[in-house]
Amino acid sequence: MKLMIASDIHGSSYYCKLMLEAFEREKADRLLLLGDILYHGPRNDLPREYAPKEVLAMLNGMKDRILCVRGNCDTEVDQMVLEFPIMADYAVVMIGNHIIYATHGHNYNETNLPPLQNGNILLNGHTHVPKYIVHENYIYMNPGSISIPKENSCNSYMIIDGNRFVWKNLENGTEYLEYKE
Repeated sequence: MKLMIASDIHGSSYYCKLMLEAFEREKADRLLLLGDILYHGPRNDLPREYAPKEVLAMLNGMKDRILCVRGNCDTEVDQMVLEFPIMADYAVVMIGNHIIYATHGHNYNETNLPPLQNGNILLNGHTHVPKYIVHENYIYMNPGSISIPKENSCNSYMIIDGNRFVWKNLENGTEYLEYKE
């Protein structure tokens, strides 16, 4: 199964549209959203073309292909308008020989680990900074942010295809980071 991972849309219809175009171009089986879908939150400026109603319409149009976890900006009100589940604090996904613990990152993160086993992957957004770090007992991964990148990073997403993990620039599709066993 080929999985596209994205985080922190924050209500940007512009970047949501680019993300869905990338999803189709990548021919991914599922889109895993790591939270903060509709709202920008009090710590962020408004993203380009902030239009939460347009974002929810785009995402609802492909609700059967989305897996999602709740971000710190996502609420029960958001769940009332989104037609796919968004309120789970985490999801456990098995891809190839990897068990991935997917969460937004505001609760579980590198300083507050979930119940990981040796070799598991902790995948979260929240920081808006793409990276991976191979720790002694687990691997940490972050796709960055679709709409509000931080620390001089680009608008980005990840692709997981078998044992290959690739970070891509949302605006031009170029690969800029890879993890492969």
